[in-house]
Amino acid sequence: MKVKIGVMGSAGDASSDTKGALVEKAQGLARAIASRPLLLLTGATTGIVYVVGKVAHDAGVFHLGISPAENSKEHVEKYKLPLDACDLIVYTGFGLKGRNVVLVRSCDIVLFIAGAMGSLNEFTIAHDEGKVIGCLSGTGGVADTADYLLQKFSKDTGARVFQNHDADKLLEACLESLKS
Repeated sequence: MKVKIGVMGSAGDASSDTKGALVEKAQGLARAIASRPLLLLTGATTGIVYVVGKVAHDAGVFHLGISPAENSKEHVEKYKLPLDACDLIVYTGFGLKGRNVVLVRSCDIVLFIAGAMGSLNEFTIAHDEGKVIGCLSGTGGVADTADYLLQKFSKDTGARVFQNHDADKLLEACLESLKS
């Protein structure tokens, strides 16, 4: 069975969140995922997560989206989310926070690229669930504040957190950790 890699991060307005170096990091992460036999899960969302999902999808990775909506109409109209980057979308009807629990619990490894408040919610769920967590350093947000969060709010859950500026090295460390 393929390892399920979840990518979480900035889902804000693509015109502001997906520029320059951050787009390059997202594309690099997508290529790192595509170079391995993995299944990609995201929140079927916008922003930098959309870039990772779309590039990986276009490279042949099976991309499963977990939506906060109860159907495709609500996904597009209420949540303003895209349909074109996923091979399959599961409509939870649980809203954003409920979707986050389903998404994180469905992953073997949870990767963060940038990320704001919603990603912080996903990070705390992943940590509480004892997941293997990877943070793509140099992207800002949650991905760059994991050390601070873990120092300020330490709790032994068995979670293993890795950080690296290089997407390939980050993914490899997470995959190795999953084996042990």
